[in-house]
Amino acid sequence: MSKQSAIPMPAIRNRNNPKSEQSAIKYILLVGDGMADYPIPELGNKTPLEAASTPNMDYLAAQGMMGTVKTLREGLPLGSDVAILTLLGYSPAKYYTGRGPLEAANMGIELAKDETAARCNLVTIKDDLLLDYSAGHISNEEAGELIDVLNRRLGSPPQRFYPGVSYRHLLVLKGDFTSVEATPPHDIIGRPYREYLPEGEGAEVFRELMAASYQILKDHPLNQQRDKPANMIWLWGQGKAPTLPTLKERFGISGAVVAAVDLVKGLGRYAGLEVINVPGATGYLDTNYEGKVAAGLEAIKKVDFLFLHVEAPDEAGHSGVLKTKMEAIEAFDARIVGPLLKGLSDHKEYRVLLMPDHPTPLSVRTHTAEPVPFCLFGSGVKVDETNAFNEVEARQGLVHLEQGWELITRLLFNNLP
Repeated sequence: MSKQSAIPMPAIRNRNNPKSEQSAIKYILLVGDGMADYPIPELGNKTPLEAASTPNMDYLAAQGMMGTVKTLREGLPLGSDVAILTLLGYSPAKYYTGRGPLEAANMGIELAKDETAARCNLVTIKDDLLLDYSAGHISNEEAGELIDVLNRRLGSPPQRFYPGVSYRHLLVLKGDFTSVEATPPHDIIGRPYREYLPEGEGAEVFRELMAASYQILKDHPLNQQRDKPANMIWLWGQGKAPTLPTLKERFGISGAVVAAVDLVKGLGRYAGLEVINVPGATGYLDTNYEGKVAAGLEAIKKVDFLFLHVEAPDEAGHSGVLKTKMEAIEAFDARIVGPLLKGLSDHKEYRVLLMPDHPTPLSVRTHTAEPVPFCLFGSGVKVDETNAFNEVEARQGLVHLEQGWELITRLLFNNLP
């Protein structure tokens, strides 16, 4: 694919405020969660991003510039909570307090100072193994019924369960449980779950609730009909409410977020973004891709910054199934990136930052901390020699950032070399 000159961009009057630019430029952060991966023998030692058919992402790479960025670090959870906090320009070392409170924000749960919010997965336990971290991607309706049962049996003034999306739910407890060491269930698929039960100060409360949930859920009529019964809860990702300056306060920009999962939408709320809820957005392969694009294009008419997030590639990575991950990546390219680019052509000036938030390699079925590829495309962006959106091409790019929270300023101020 031959290179062409990038779209011209007017000069920036004030480097600290993107809104001082001479035209109403639009900024888009486009995230295919967990797309990055390792080389796979079945693909001739190519990664899924290399092997998949991704003409729209490849176009962005060929007409823009690529690089790599580190979004996760040892010592902090290797999850989307830390990664997306980073992508929105916040240093996790300073602002991260846990996953649970981010999800609580989108569920309309205002945490008191003496309350802790913990992520509550519905999981499948079989033969003392954690067979499935998502209970077969249980539906909202089925999950809601089970969470209601748990509230009636286990809920009390010190603690209450809140239903979320599919297997992703929330438990709010009175007290400080931030010292509990809890392992994400997607990290221990197929392993003896008792070896990974929560530990540390306050962990006995988590363990007792998890054990009690098994006694309640294992014989529930709904679970008798499921190949992967939602027969236990798994508690993790707990924390207290953070305090974040909004993107408006920091950069003078308005924004919106389009996503399926409470984590991303809740973090968007803390960042001061308008949350756009799309009917049929599931966080999986069956999500409403077209609805998300339409909502994003409508939102960007009114705001300066759009964050559009798709969860399916990450879920596919956790599944360990190559065909599923390839399908998720190709759907993201064909049904999100392509239509979004077409719709953005209505705007004279725009920049797109395309990337995964972290790798979710099929071989390990969980998140890893390697740098991820990114592509910056659009108004004023220097065109480099890369020609396709994948990990190998990104390593040939000009920019390699260790401090991931700096990347958003490259989108807003175009200050890459």
